[in-house]
Amino acid sequence: MDNNKNKFGSELAYAALDEVPTPKANAKEIVGLVKSGGRVTGYQLSDGQKVSKEEGVSMAKSGDIQGVGISHRKDSEYLKSLPDGTEGNNLGNLPSVSE
Repeated sequence: MDNNKNKFGSELAYAALDEVPTPKANAKEIVGLVKSGGRVTGYQLSDGQKVSKEEGVSMAKSGDIQGVGISHRKDSEYLKSLPDGTEGNNLGNLPSVSE
């Protein structure tokens, strides 16, 4: 029964995304959140590069970032973790890094 619950939760999480891009073979991962005043302003990638939220969305749409989908709030797009049953790699659980 837990498997059905997890599957249903996963389906709901995917339904909340506007787009789920297909990552390229060499796509990077997000390893940290760049924050300013407690708000996410960008992402740190697995190669050490820091990009703005807008750049991150653009890169994800191009397949250059893996494990994320695109969502929006009002007229602003942002990245969300794809549900994979692992809490530790959710964007909200990643460490904060300075700009």
